[in-house]
Amino acid sequence: MFKREVKSISELLQQILRQEGFETPLLQKRLIEAWGTVAGKVVERYTTEKFIRNQTLYVKITNPALRQDLSMMRSQLVIRLNQQVGSQVITDVKVF
Repeated sequence: MFKREVKSISELLQQILRQEGFETPLLQKRLIEAWGTVAGKVVERYTTEKFIRNQTLYVKITNPALRQDLSMMRSQLVIRLNQQVGSQVITDVKVF
């Protein structure tokens, strides 16, 4: 009798995404989409651009006072965003 290794669909999907090189872009997209949830609705309203480059999330905020507050909360934002995604995707947040 053959002994088969049974895997769940989520394990198989994650393995395929990793093999094909799609895991990191997918996690980055999820992290960018989580910005409004983590930062809040008010911050999301003043956010115009979001992108990730070299494990750094760049966020453009139109309100100068809010921009200053967020730049002082950078380390907390990194932790909360990575927790929301469930993986270490970014190491820093730059607010401009």
